[in-house]
Amino acid sequence: MQLQTPVEIPKPSFQILHGDKLLLLGSCFADEMGSKLTESGFQVVSNPFGTLYNPVSIAVMLLRCISEKTCTEVFQDTATGIWHSWLHHSRFSATTQDELLQGVDAATRCTADYLRKANVLMVTFGTAIIYRLKETGMLVANCHKQPDNLFQRERLTAYDIVDQWQMLLHLLASVNPELKIIFTVSPIRHKRDGLHLNQISKGILLQAVEEMVNGPSSDGHYSYFPSYEILLDELRDYRFYADDMVHPSPLAVEYIWQRFLQTYMSPQTIEQCRQNLKKWKQTQHRTIIPNATT
Repeated sequence: MQLQTPVEIPKPSFQILHGDKLLLLGSCFADEMGSKLTESGFQVVSNPFGTLYNPVSIAVMLLRCISEKTCTEVFQDTATGIWHSWLHHSRFSATTQDELLQGVDAATRCTADYLRKANVLMVTFGTAIIYRLKETGMLVANCHKQPDNLFQRERLTAYDIVDQWQMLLHLLASVNPELKIIFTVSPIRHKRDGLHLNQISKGILLQAVEEMVNGPSSDGHYSYFPSYEILLDELRDYRFYADDMVHPSPLAVEYIWQRFLQTYMSPQTIEQCRQNLKKWKQTQHRTIIPNATT
């Protein structure tokens, strides 16, 4: 008896090895996968700029890394006095402008250096909904809890995304010709915009990724991993969601992770992951009896 609708995942033209350097960017689901990779012994940099949900904001940060352009898109919250960057997560926010700029510029330099050495870039698109400052038209990656009337909400088209990323992919190939790129669409629902709009948004992201992965410039360097489809089709049950009914549960994340292993890694690498995870868990173990070894 078949109790699932399994998602068939085409075998990519490349594999991930334990000596590889991986860079993960995108939504909070990228952090989930980054944690799994780290615990399994991989060299990982995950969301060095904080969570980035829309494809254009992710592209902007990668372009900043390639050009190593300094950040100027900052503002001071008049209510709190805290300085924020419109392009970065609030973890960079600081009490002074200099402190904020030093933090984001250091992250850009470090990520730029890592990007040139990375073997795999994994990009997780979360939503096709973007927000722009009404005053300047600038797209923001984070609204930092500012008043809604400061922003204009828009919906990207698949063409918008592909147009932005085609130029970026060409630049990435020029700075790191061996870089392999894995695209995925986050299975996390963006309920704030309504479930109907969320479905439209995910469809736009899926269409854009399809065009990029199967486009003439791919040359086997790009791959799509169906995180979104696995949760919605293989794990079609609310027991695979967290209490908020939006994020995947730990069990669902583990299931998706196992499908990722089977897709991109050899049996030998998977076994090494298992051994590394065992060692990692031992390092997390807290002993109750002093000087105890287990």
